[in-house]
Amino acid sequence: MRENIIVLDFGGQYNQLIARRVRECNVYCEVHPYTLSVEKIREMAPSGIIFTGGPNSVYGDDSPQADPEIFKLGIPVLGICYGAQLLAHQMGGVVATAPVSEYGRTEVTIDDRSGLLAGLGMGGPETTGCGTVGNTIMWMSHTDYIKEVPAGFHVTAHTPVCPVAAMENPSAGLYAVQFHPEVMHSVEGFKILQNFVLKVCGCSGDWKMDSFVETTIREIREKVGDGKVLCALSGGVDSSVAAVMLSKAVGKQLTCVFVDHGLLRKNEGDEVEAVFGPEGPYDLNFIRVNAQQRFYDKLAGVTEPEAKRKIIGEEFIRVFEEEAKKIGAVDFLVQGTIYPDVIESGLGKSAVIKSHHNVGGLPDYVDFKEIIEPLRMLFKDEVRRAGLELGIPEYLVFRQPFPGPGLGIRIIGEVTEEKVKIVQDADAIYREEIARAGLDKSINQYFAALTNMRSVGVMGDFRTYDYAIALRAVTTSDFMTAEAAHLPWDLIDRVTTRIVNEVDHVNRVFYDCTGKPPGTIEFE
Repeated sequence: MRENIIVLDFGGQYNQLIARRVRECNVYCEVHPYTLSVEKIREMAPSGIIFTGGPNSVYGDDSPQADPEIFKLGIPVLGICYGAQLLAHQMGGVVATAPVSEYGRTEVTIDDRSGLLAGLGMGGPETTGCGTVGNTIMWMSHTDYIKEVPAGFHVTAHTPVCPVAAMENPSAGLYAVQFHPEVMHSVEGFKILQNFVLKVCGCSGDWKMDSFVETTIREIREKVGDGKVLCALSGGVDSSVAAVMLSKAVGKQLTCVFVDHGLLRKNEGDEVEAVFGPEGPYDLNFIRVNAQQRFYDKLAGVTEPEAKRKIIGEEFIRVFEEEAKKIGAVDFLVQGTIYPDVIESGLGKSAVIKSHHNVGGLPDYVDFKEIIEPLRMLFKDEVRRAGLELGIPEYLVFRQPFPGPGLGIRIIGEVTEEKVKIVQDADAIYREEIARAGLDKSINQYFAALTNMRSVGVMGDFRTYDYAIALRAVTTSDFMTAEAAHLPWDLIDRVTTRIVNEVDHVNRVFYDCTGKPPGTIEFE
């Protein structure tokens, strides 16, 4: 059995992030609800267990508690934020409302580097600017605090207002930190997780993507046998990687249906067909359905964002269903579901086909026996690595995230064929200039959107009354929060000039400086 770390979720907002950071240590990790039975934990034989943060107070009547039997398994446990307070509370310490709450970047003094905090606060380049040697910067978010440590524990870090920023009981294998080492704002947070996973838990860190791909292909081949497989191919990263994985496993037994709804980026339909179609490198059956006008007709006169989403999703289902019926009985349906989808759908629940999935929703009455989700346990960055292992071209693997409703929600107001062309052309210029500036790999998401605002302009000797394009670019590690990217002014200037000169019916360009929160990454 492979090495693994279990994250028990107590309602923390960073549960996915903890698992991602552990996997960055090349150790497999899964998130489970805190109610996971001790019997199941024993069966999974984890090398370590991590308790997440959470919104409750551990001393509240209805606050989630850990099964005390977990502490008798002899498996190291790391508690983070609420998880730290939970360890203190259940081990006989005292947790109370903090006299002073702490939020955000906080200077932490390291008192003991012999265990979990080994190597922290040594005054190197990672800790530059955070004060004296022995200090580091961590991300705090708490209103309760550990007032008294339990017997057998000793304090390993503190802040001016938090006497127990970290504590541990090495002989019992119990460790706790009040801050969040998993977030990027914690300067040396990853080092803590490395110390726990590799040193405390003794993991070798040998989980690699190439072995995952090889094993998954073998398992798919065994499951499918001589059955027929159907895949809804959106052209996005997740469905593309899933399709190639199935292709390598079962070849011509796979049929991919690609619905071009006319809301894709410029030339995207042709690019997808070039990769997966008959002239491409993959041995699969490929069906492209050009349904652009059908979608434009359905969207005529519709301005409300949620209504547009539902129309696009419903029409995708109808088109896909029609093609599936032509194929006949299908044994397996492929979904490009990834791990964040699973977690957000509710931990511990069976997989469901969600209407907001990147293919816009799939019919629940296609004649198939089982769903295959080969990427179900991978995060987005891991999906990209799997794609590279499978030999998918980099321009597809590192394609910008794209919403299921496509440009339908990057066009404010009514969607028309003319508006689609405007935003396609503007977006293509924006992406081209971002790449030319060498920023395409450092900005996490960027795109052009068409506002519903029209204004007076002057072009040549003529007055114009045309649309404004909004440019969006954000940096983020997890897409749960994001900051507007600080693009060079000369780049924005160049993009603006090109869009106004080259794209019909546009006379203004705006740059969106809003973060998430309060905004969202997409416009609708």
